[in-house]
Amino acid sequence: MENTELMILAGADPETTSWGFCGQSGSIVMRWIKEAGIKCIAIAPDANYTTVKWADKWIPIRPNTDAALYLAIAYMWIKEETYDKEYIKTHVHGFEEFQKYVLGHEDGIPKTPEWASKITGTPARTIKALAREWASKRTSIGIVFGGPKIRGPYSTEPARLEAILLSMQGLGKPGVHMVRLLPTWTFGRVLPGVPTNIEIYSGAIEAIAAKGMPINPGSLWGLIPYKPPFIPKTLLPDAILNPPVSWYGTGAIMALVEDQFVKYTYPFEGYPEIHMIFNENGCLSTCWNEGYKTIEALRSPKIEFIVAVHPWFENDCKFADIILPACTVFETEDMAVKVDPPEYTIAWWVDKCIEPIGESKTDYEIMRLIAQKLGLKSYLEKFPEFEEFAKKIYEESICPKYMSWEEFKRKKIFFLPAPPPEEWEKIKKKLNVKPGLGYFYEDPLNNRLETFIGKLEFYSTGLAENFPEDTERPPVPHYIPYGETHQESLLHPRAKKYPLLMVSNHPRWRVHAQNDDIVWLREIPTCKIRGPDGYLYEPVWIHPIDAAKRGIKHGDVVKVYNERGTVLGAAYVTERIMPGVVSMDHGARVDLISIEDKIDRGGAINLICPSKTTSKNVPGMVVSAFLVQIEKANI
Repeated sequence: MENTELMILAGADPETTSWGFCGQSGSIVMRWIKEAGIKCIAIAPDANYTTVKWADKWIPIRPNTDAALYLAIAYMWIKEETYDKEYIKTHVHGFEEFQKYVLGHEDGIPKTPEWASKITGTPARTIKALAREWASKRTSIGIVFGGPKIRGPYSTEPARLEAILLSMQGLGKPGVHMVRLLPTWTFGRVLPGVPTNIEIYSGAIEAIAAKGMPINPGSLWGLIPYKPPFIPKTLLPDAILNPPVSWYGTGAIMALVEDQFVKYTYPFEGYPEIHMIFNENGCLSTCWNEGYKTIEALRSPKIEFIVAVHPWFENDCKFADIILPACTVFETEDMAVKVDPPEYTIAWWVDKCIEPIGESKTDYEIMRLIAQKLGLKSYLEKFPEFEEFAKKIYEESICPKYMSWEEFKRKKIFFLPAPPPEEWEKIKKKLNVKPGLGYFYEDPLNNRLETFIGKLEFYSTGLAENFPEDTERPPVPHYIPYGETHQESLLHPRAKKYPLLMVSNHPRWRVHAQNDDIVWLREIPTCKIRGPDGYLYEPVWIHPIDAAKRGIKHGDVVKVYNERGTVLGAAYVTERIMPGVVSMDHGARVDLISIEDKIDRGGAINLICPSKTTSKNVPGMVVSAFLVQIEKANI
């Protein structure tokens, strides 16, 4: 960000998202950005916590219409010739095909600001001003994990278009980057963005494993491609209820580009269907797509046995045959390692606060006891008694070079020394470190990207070759309001019955489904709202215009519903959400009033989101930007 003048906060909320993953890093990074004099423009349906704290301007936009906004910006740049033509010639493939679509030569619809305004709810004058401001400054896009913007119908398209807009301004040149608003490890980089002991960093898979730091083998879950048999969580209900199901790609974070074109089908050849579920997190119903369908799958006669391992009787646990009570962190001895983000790399030992209550045992103990019953001698050898296991992985790490196991157990914490700023600058200079795609920007021929032809593909050769008939993810990214897979748009006839778009963010006062039981947090007005019946309801953000139309006042208990079911909440009437849009954070505890009628009062909004995936060939989750109606509830 050293040369960045303008930061586009594309639906990002590091003030909220970061603390569940890496403390207050999001707040620190945003403070750095503002101290550096970088102007911030936030684009989102809601004025989230980062927007109200740090942004210079908020541009409201309807959920899942970012693609239309981005196409209109590209239209402005093409018409006004304010894009980097030389960069396009040398670094980009397929600009001509993209230009045809933007200018309307493909479908007869020029993607003008006026066209986009009707879709996004953003005034055309604002779109024009944004396009000109963006093109006149060294501009980067800031994201965290993508949030609801990349968890909506057809959300591949705005993600692809963000890369295209950056490319039109010379992606990789000083000040023009895709910026992660948390100083996290970034796959493939020569060095991370902050001073880090390079003994543990190699820029690839070892960065996740914290090369040289103590690491539990299970921590690589989901990062490297799975080997069959496996099922994406997004398809689990359909795999149980409506087999066979097919999909493309493993979904692993560090999979190769080609992975997305590999087809898998459940049931796998030589394997039976699912008959038993071992559930260790207990939150499929509140954290994934269409929780009511997940509950239906858990109750299916096909599932003969469910084991839940969890500290609390909540969410999925209510459908288990056996619950193995797990200890809370207060009852557990443990060793933890922090490497992400790497502004400090530490290991620490956690003592128990209290002895385990009742029959509860640690997750580690539970797995060992099951292994003993099954006679799995090799497993028990690999995972001995916990302290022995912790000592083994500690002593295999880089830590004993600086602190012995005995001293570590006594002091409880170890900080891996990081180089001071002066030395860090020397390291970067020695390794010729370039920010972002700086190497590619300077020499695209000798620093090819991992795309099929090594350049930035405005026209995807991989999609054209593998999915030539896919209109939901075509070779050139499109704005797709609705289609075969989803009809969650205000432009679709369903909107007459369900006229509001629901946006569902990472929760401000939870970490996904964790912490919903912390009583003192409920005193915060944006955490829970006490209804007239004394129940603490999940807030539903609604604009005063939409509330007035429905006779709803702040604090009223409301029902949020569509054809998939009903969730109760309490109205939080605010101008921090744009008209026509409502918002409920995901992860609230499921508290069913009726399974048969599909009514929940806990505020678990994922119960009524779509069950279908991002698009027909993309098995991602869709848990935001879907149609609902809201009415005042009679309680």
